[in-house]
Amino acid sequence: MAPSTRHSQNLGHVVEYIPDRLYLGAYVHPPTPDTPLPGTESPRKRPSRYADGAAPAPLVTNRNPPCYFTVDDTLLYNAFHHDFGPLHIGHLYRFAIKFHDILGAKENRDRPIVFYSAADPRSRANAACMLACYMVLIQNWPPHLALAPIAQIDPPLMPFRDAGYSQADYGISVQDVVYGVWKAKEEKCCDLDNFDLDQYEMYERVEHGDFNWITPNFLAFASPQHTPVAKITEDSELYPLLPRDVAAVEAHPLLPQPFKNVLSHFTERNIGLVVRLNSHLYSPSYFESLGIQHVDMVFDDGTCPPLSMVRKFIRMAHETITVKKRGVAVHCKAGLGRTGCLIGAYLIYRHGFTANEVISFMRFMRPGMVVGPQQHWLHLNQGTFREWWIEERIERKLRRELAAAAAAGHPAPQTPMRAIKSARNNQTTTPSNRSPSNRTPLSEVDQDRNNVGVHEDYLPAPTPGQPRKAARDRRNHYHRTDAFQAAAEEQLLEQQQHQQEESPPPPSPQRRSQGAESDEEHHLRMRKQRKAAQSASRNEKTHSTSQNSSPYVIDNDASFDAENIGSVKPKSADRVPSQPGTLAKVRTRRQAADSPLRSKESAGVRKTSGRVGSAGVGASVSSTGRRVSGTS
Repeated sequence: MAPSTRHSQNLGHVVEYIPDRLYLGAYVHPPTPDTPLPGTESPRKRPSRYADGAAPAPLVTNRNPPCYFTVDDTLLYNAFHHDFGPLHIGHLYRFAIKFHDILGAKENRDRPIVFYSAADPRSRANAACMLACYMVLIQNWPPHLALAPIAQIDPPLMPFRDAGYSQADYGISVQDVVYGVWKAKEEKCCDLDNFDLDQYEMYERVEHGDFNWITPNFLAFASPQHTPVAKITEDSELYPLLPRDVAAVEAHPLLPQPFKNVLSHFTERNIGLVVRLNSHLYSPSYFESLGIQHVDMVFDDGTCPPLSMVRKFIRMAHETITVKKRGVAVHCKAGLGRTGCLIGAYLIYRHGFTANEVISFMRFMRPGMVVGPQQHWLHLNQGTFREWWIEERIERKLRRELAAAAAAGHPAPQTPMRAIKSARNNQTTTPSNRSPSNRTPLSEVDQDRNNVGVHEDYLPAPTPGQPRKAARDRRNHYHRTDAFQAAAEEQLLEQQQHQQEESPPPPSPQRRSQGAESDEEHHLRMRKQRKAAQSASRNEKTHSTSQNSSPYVIDNDASFDAENIGSVKPKSADRVPSQPGTLAKVRTRRQAADSPLRSKESAGVRKTSGRVGSAGVGASVSSTGRRVSGTS
């Protein structure tokens, strides 16, 4: 159902780009010359409500009849599978020519211009992207101003997808395309002043070679196909037919026309390096006979290259561009996926594109580039590619400084570590305190170590002075902090010993008959009493835990924690028969001795059960446990 208003039954959504001059619209049905321009919603002022249901006042002060134009029927995107855009640079060039003709017409001098599209999501996204890229590339608008009118458009613009036939899992927004085009313009990777529309539209076709210039230094193309595919040696009958110039290429009797177009164009445009990423479908001798270096870097279709291969490609391409001042041509089977990986990696490395920007820009220059997981690969490795450029810049700077110092006769600058090592060459030094383990602080493994025994040896070395968490034996697991128990028992035994020494018990009849006790006998008797007291305290701890009915219990058993389930056995307390008389005596003294336990009750206790309190301790400690539980 078409929206109805007081103006028209075909009132579309219109946003303002230039007040009273340029508008972007979307219509369910194509507007006619008599369709009035509705009151547009300016991005500078968006009233949220209108009193008494009044309609918004029109923001268009130009009452002249608008001029509507569209490119939906003339600039068509040639989809591979489910992709629908963005429109390429040739489309933008044709759009600019048509737009300038409309603006320059005398009858449109004072009329508002409405660039409209159909109301479906794909047409809206392509039209908005086209107008924003035009503003950036031709009108030199900054990207944020070109995006401002469509930033809050409702419904939002549909993101672009790759040229694959599977479900899209990586989206490119209109903003990514606009910023990618702007970045390319700033880095001089896109030059409309020297753009040849006729060549672009001819050579992008399969029957004419299927290649596009991505930047002034990089060309992407589909693999030529011609037999034989092996190198042509001097003893071959085909060797005299190898072309040495453009005229020989055009006169070759066996080469297909697309392959001839490739060879001729490469020679005319000073291509110095061809990189093949797919299986062999032609002989590299045809390029080499024209003085073009040919290199194979083959990896599987639809996959991503290893970083070592990317590093090699970047090094060769950079040398060809900067030293030899020649161009680089890259191809795979279709010249889209694998080709986009390597060219995109270099553009990120050299010009600082983001992954989304470089994917958007390459598709703007050659639709369909970078497919499927290769989009994620560029996104994940974009930081690495930029780091390579920074590292090499620093390295080149240091080399220039060293060369300048050597030319001036000054000693080469040394880092502090080199200076220290040179000063200690003839001195006896203390050997380093290194562990015999193979692991290092940065988790680096020496390549010359062949006997890699346990994988744990190659973990990062622990930093000195830091606590280390190790698996504990559950048979020795403490029910409460044993350090505090040991301190309390030790103090209790010392008090008992001190009391016994001050007021010794009356001697037994046997003692009286045997005479005075020797020092050795006294020492043995005190050791027996100490062992009996320790045994009694352990029995008291076991019984006080098992017989206490208070719901507040400190439980340090971590065997049921989420991170420890299945790794250790739950604790089991060994019951020791106790002596009732001695146990009662120890309990009384533990309540009297309050400083060791009560002052350090909360220190070192790990809360695992959610219930905090004390077993067999006074009421003050239990109340402290409740208070901690309430605040934790």
